[in-house]
Amino acid sequence: MPENAQHTRDADLWRRAGARLLAHMVGEMAYEEMVVPAPEPAVSGGSPAWRLPVDDGVVYTFTARRGGFGSWHADPDSFVRTGARGSEPAWDPTRFVTDAQKTVGLPGDSLAEVVRDLLATHAADARLLADALPAADLADLPYEDLEGYQTGHPCIFVNKGRLGFSAGDAARYTPEARGAFRLVWIAVHPDLGGFQAMAGTDRAALVAAEIDGDQRAEFAALIRGRGGDPDAYLWIPVHPYQWDEVVAPLFAGEIALGRVVRLGESRDRYRPFQSIRTLMNLDRPDRLNVKVPLMIRNTLVWRGLSGTQTGCAPHTSAWLRALAERDAYFAETGVVMLAERASATVPHPVFAQMPQAPYRFHELLGTIWREPIHRHLREGERARTMACLLLRGSDGRPLVAELVERSGLGAQAWLERFVSALFPPVLHYLYRYGASFTPHGENVVLILDENEVPVRIALKDFGSDVELLPFDLPEYAEIPEHVRSVLHRWQPRELAHSVLSAICAGHLRFLADIVEHDLGVPGERLWELARAQVLAYHARFPELAERFAWFDLLAPRVGRVALNREQLMGGGFHERAERDAEFDVMHGLVDNPLALAREEG
Repeated sequence: MPENAQHTRDADLWRRAGARLLAHMVGEMAYEEMVVPAPEPAVSGGSPAWRLPVDDGVVYTFTARRGGFGSWHADPDSFVRTGARGSEPAWDPTRFVTDAQKTVGLPGDSLAEVVRDLLATHAADARLLADALPAADLADLPYEDLEGYQTGHPCIFVNKGRLGFSAGDAARYTPEARGAFRLVWIAVHPDLGGFQAMAGTDRAALVAAEIDGDQRAEFAALIRGRGGDPDAYLWIPVHPYQWDEVVAPLFAGEIALGRVVRLGESRDRYRPFQSIRTLMNLDRPDRLNVKVPLMIRNTLVWRGLSGTQTGCAPHTSAWLRALAERDAYFAETGVVMLAERASATVPHPVFAQMPQAPYRFHELLGTIWREPIHRHLREGERARTMACLLLRGSDGRPLVAELVERSGLGAQAWLERFVSALFPPVLHYLYRYGASFTPHGENVVLILDENEVPVRIALKDFGSDVELLPFDLPEYAEIPEHVRSVLHRWQPRELAHSVLSAICAGHLRFLADIVEHDLGVPGERLWELARAQVLAYHARFPELAERFAWFDLLAPRVGRVALNREQLMGGGFHERAERDAEFDVMHGLVDNPLALAREEG
């Protein structure tokens, strides 16, 4: 491509990506009431028009549709900025946020952080836009490849900030790079680290399954050469970024003393899921996924691995898996729990003695080994994360529309099959067992049959997200006491947000707009189908009526989790010693479409 044509294309991609990010940002700020647009007279037949005054007389106008859960769906091509020099099309999210600093109430240090995150997110979005595929091509991609086309957390507009990554790191280690890299294996002296595993998994067997025999022999020789016992040392994989930026400099003393030994690179190549620090094996997809710490900050938190929660992962997995295997209702749903079979925790020998240090210094080194979805698929089934249902192709067509067409079902029938796969297992864990996790779009794997019809789900991420009620239920007796005592405990209405926020506000409020405007099904019908699943569960298990009242999923109004307020609040949020010191930031109440939707019949 000639240089001038490439420049024109790059500039166009930058503006288009910026317009989409601006629309996403304004929509989520309006949802969380950080800004309050006022209605304008609408153009006949078009979406409602809105006027948003910000600082110093600047006004933005745009069109947007409203939806369930108080959502906003703004048109990226409709934004106009009017200031002292007149009106012009608006596409620059950094200009908007600086225009709106006083309106939103952002202090100067927070504003600078937001601009940095916006620029990084904008660059990643432009890369995604440059490589976008039509919906039909997206539907043909295997599970691992489709992850590289996802657009990130739908509720957080600065969802690819990745503070700590250089441009070169972003080109190597991000999902949208769709590359491949090798992990660094190290051996850790038994005095430094701990290993936990589910029954049936031990250290030697795990290492034997993950590393070929001749390479294991080479690694063992290296440990012996440093004066260590290969069978006693804990072998763990490390992200190459983390080795270079964190482990090599901060564990330098342990390396010099032979207590941490760099063994070499994995032969297998890995690629990140959307969560960045969870990696899939490209060469041997049957081998375990690995979740490893990264000292980068992205979507609310530093992406390390808490030693406490990592240590709990196999135990909570064992409990959740045992419930699924013996409960007849779970068997009906076909739910798959992607167990975290083992974990390693390696506290830093100095920072571990500093309880008030920011939490990222306590999350430097460790690993969680998780089962891959491929081990659980039946013949003809294929898997995609639920997040893909919000994805649009380069042709503007949603991926979900392609799946519905291939299924041969009507759109409403397909959606009914979707919600009947999604809700029952999540509701059963919440109501029957008082267990909550975070079943958002990336943590729910949708399993479809050979006709692209949803049949069941897999759930993942139990190391950090399993939460219990503040009082013990009989169902908690099987959780080891040392695990039960450190899991987060929240009130029932807070645990209910595993459904209300992770599923409803975090996924269905976006899907409902696609359903209405691309599938020809009224958005409220999706909420009716979801409500019907809750009511069906209540009818199936009337003996749990007291618990239905605890969680109150059908309350007319529910709290709004405000993730962007939490992200933008500043004030040392990222520097505290305990990552999850409080429940998510809440702001006001919203109408609950599960309560407002019409009952069947």
